[in-house]
Amino acid sequence: MLNTRMHCFVATLGLAAMLGATQARADDAPATTVTGNLELTSDYIFRGLSQSWGKPAVQGGADLAAANGFAAGVWGSSISEHSYPGGAMELDLYGSYGRSINADWSWRAGLYGYFYPGANLDHAGLPARSLNTGEANVALGWKLWTLKYSYALTDYFGADREQGYRGNSKGTSYLMLEGAWPLNPQWSLTLHLGYTFYSTELAVPNADGARDPSYADVGVGAKYVINPHWTLLGVVTHASNDRFYRHTASFQNAADTLNVGGTRGMLMLQGSF
Repeated sequence: MLNTRMHCFVATLGLAAMLGATQARADDAPATTVTGNLELTSDYIFRGLSQSWGKPAVQGGADLAAANGFAAGVWGSSISEHSYPGGAMELDLYGSYGRSINADWSWRAGLYGYFYPGANLDHAGLPARSLNTGEANVALGWKLWTLKYSYALTDYFGADREQGYRGNSKGTSYLMLEGAWPLNPQWSLTLHLGYTFYSTELAVPNADGARDPSYADVGVGAKYVINPHWTLLGVVTHASNDRFYRHTASFQNAADTLNVGGTRGMLMLQGSF
């Protein structure tokens, strides 16, 4: 399975900005902001793995943030049936609560749900199995940097005994550190480090002899602000555990394989409104 199901760098940098916001005083008037976003990306890379089978994707969503610390949002992306049989779209729903500690430090905790309307493994001739996944997360922010831990409350994107694993994958976790170095008002550099720890492994090794799907991912990028509403982001990512992911088979045709990890590049145009 592939989550930067990042959203990739842009989504987490938005979280970092939210975490770094100054806390409203108790006597301030309540305020709620609603923002929207639209992205065109050459590859949908989530936690170092391609979700769109190496092809372009259209993405977008909306976020609501309240002065009392609550936030919620919805986000969607086109995906590939090679990885999500019967599905053409990922729909994410999320909510969180957080507060500033001081001018630089803040924290946030929340729930995140990944939904794939129409997608089910029975479209690939396998036992019926939804790919929907729910996670709990907690994040600590320092300026434009975020340390975030996510914990799967359900099986992790369909991985369980019926899919050849020793057990279910509830409890799979993801730890990441992500942030940016502003160079000037238009340019900034980004860095992403992550590790996915699976709570289970394959009962029988895959064709490359690998059992454990756990892996690390790293990404570096550059962000250019075109104007107040549009930015351009270029990122190079790398996911480890090549033996497990380099010959990932399509659910549409087992003979069609792709290295969904490895070293990949992505170019994204993002609008915010």
